[in-house]
Amino acid sequence: MNPNKALWEKGDFTRIAETMRDSGESLVQSLGIQRGDRVLDLGCGDGTTALPEARLGAEVLGVDIASNLVAAGNARAAEEGLSSRCRFQEGDASDLQGIESDRFDWVVSIFGAMFAPKPFDVAREMVRVARPGGRIVMGNWIPGDPTLVSQILKISSAYSPPPPEGFVSPMTWGVEGNVLERFEAAGVPRERIDFSRESYTFRFAGAPAEFVDRFRRWYGPTMNAFEAADRSGRAEQLREELEALFQRQNQASEAGRTTIPATFLRVTVRVP
Repeated sequence: MNPNKALWEKGDFTRIAETMRDSGESLVQSLGIQRGDRVLDLGCGDGTTALPEARLGAEVLGVDIASNLVAAGNARAAEEGLSSRCRFQEGDASDLQGIESDRFDWVVSIFGAMFAPKPFDVAREMVRVARPGGRIVMGNWIPGDPTLVSQILKISSAYSPPPPEGFVSPMTWGVEGNVLERFEAAGVPRERIDFSRESYTFRFAGAPAEFVDRFRRWYGPTMNAFEAADRSGRAEQLREELEALFQRQNQASEAGRTTIPATFLRVTVRVP
């Protein structure tokens, strides 16, 4: 199996995405999507941004590599009565087979396509399927950033085996120079690429230690880190590190709840 597919079908990312809904809705509201716009939501998970796009009246195709998340997205769309304008299908952000060129007004990928293993192919495909004058918007975690997600991945990597030769870290999408290089190779001049640093907030109805347990049980990268730590007898040490991180970053004013903002790089590409 494609190792990227195996990673994201492991566990159940919906259990994490449930804590990200409010910020997904707010981000979509800031984009300027109009009724009737055609949107490709790439690396869409179960629809944290795809469904808000459809609620605005857009025609949305969500593409994700994980079959369980595609099924969950279609179920959520059906529950909301949005299936007529929001559907989900399996696909690889590096090779969008069957999706025609110059089709979409918006290509949106919030913490999705950054995890695909061939970043230059990802940029090329996003540009290919966007119509001239359309927009590509990415949300990418930033390497070395002190906020939650970058630190989870940093801590977890210290307990995991080294990646295979040729592996390109998804965090490289959080470096402006890399983003420019990839989209320029896809034919987009750098003056058509804009950046901003914004915040995405996780809201969990439980204590930080319980939130860590949710990552341990349902989030593929953290599950892999704990499995590796178990083999080396360091699982308890990993748990303690993550709990300290979540506790330190928790901004909830109410006891027994967790609210943690995380900084990300927002990329906006105006397709020529």
